[in-house]
Amino acid sequence: MTRLLPLAAALLVVTAFGAAHAADPTPPTAWYWHNWTDHDGISHMTRCPFHNYDLKTMSKPAGPQWQDHVHEGNARIISTVQPAHWDGSWHPDPKVQWIIPLKGSWYVTAMDGKKVVMGPGDVSLGEDQMSRKDAKGHIGHFAGNIGDGPVTLMVIQTDEPPTTDQPCRFH
Repeated sequence: MTRLLPLAAALLVVTAFGAAHAADPTPPTAWYWHNWTDHDGISHMTRCPFHNYDLKTMSKPAGPQWQDHVHEGNARIISTVQPAHWDGSWHPDPKVQWIIPLKGSWYVTAMDGKKVVMGPGDVSLGEDQMSRKDAKGHIGHFAGNIGDGPVTLMVIQTDEPPTTDQPCRFH
């Protein structure tokens, strides 16, 4: 695994809300969807804020930009293209991972029934590793593509251990 989380955090910032305006002293708020698991092993989708921003330069002489250092550690960055009509069936994410749609739209349905459709500009955190099969045999989440084309995703798998009962823990 490679130490690329600072790059990943920068990608999340740009993807979530575009360029920062240094002239505006008010820190921004950006959003992500968190697929988390409760103590009963049921997964949920919760909309969460990124809002711990500091205005600083990432590399001089570049101007300051709003930065929220979500996590530092090891990461694996994967570009994936899901073929048209891809069906993810019920499964937990393999690792705690950030998922950023780059092209096309896809959906995630949690075990509690909440379905979220995401496209370019959206960010999702998959953390349903601690889910357990329910009475219907569902575990984790069900995912799939929207429309007739492929969906391109950037996946950033972290070394973060999965948790339970901690929605929005990365804020």
